[in-house]
Amino acid sequence: MARIDLGEQGRWRNLDAAFALQAFTDPAKRDRTFEPIKDRHTTRWHAQVLGREFELLLTGPKFFDTRAKTGGGRTIDSAMHLLRIDFKTATGALWKKVL
Repeated sequence: MARIDLGEQGRWRNLDAAFALQAFTDPAKRDRTFEPIKDRHTTRWHAQVLGREFELLLTGPKFFDTRAKTGGGRTIDSAMHLLRIDFKTATGALWKKVL
């Protein structure tokens, strides 16, 4: 894999979480009945990754896993969480799947 510069990492960190989610899941479905309380831009998604089920709240690049009660502020964080991988592997996965 080619070396990834900080500018590229910055772009990935700010990708919309829903866009990245769809690249890593099989399948991902938006819950159209969800009505956000705090931020009107928040959406709820149901997804399956590597045989595991997730219910995620997504707002811009941020994610929150409602079942694991954990989240993060950037797309790389969501890739690390969903795929159970480290930072370096997550950047490689984003390189291949998203960009």
